[in-house]
Amino acid sequence: MPSHLKEELDYYVQHQDEFVRQYNGRVVVIKGKQVIGVYPDEAAAVLETQKEHELGTFLVQKVEPGSGAYTQAFNSRVA
Repeated sequence: MPSHLKEELDYYVQHQDEFVRQYNGRVVVIKGKQVIGVYPDEAAAVLETQKEHELGTFLVQKVEPGSGAYTQAFNSRVA
């Protein structure tokens, strides 16, 4: 996980139970300590969010219970 997105990941982990109750199976986009979008899949989340926010400045996270939901990180290239 890039260190510049640690705040976002920490926020997700702290609120994971709440997010599972609200958004289980969906994808949230987190910037800072705020959910800025909820989408049906990762592709839609990235495509829509990049219209207003620079790639690499937000976390795209599928909402699922358990630590397996956030133990793998995938990074995209930023131009």
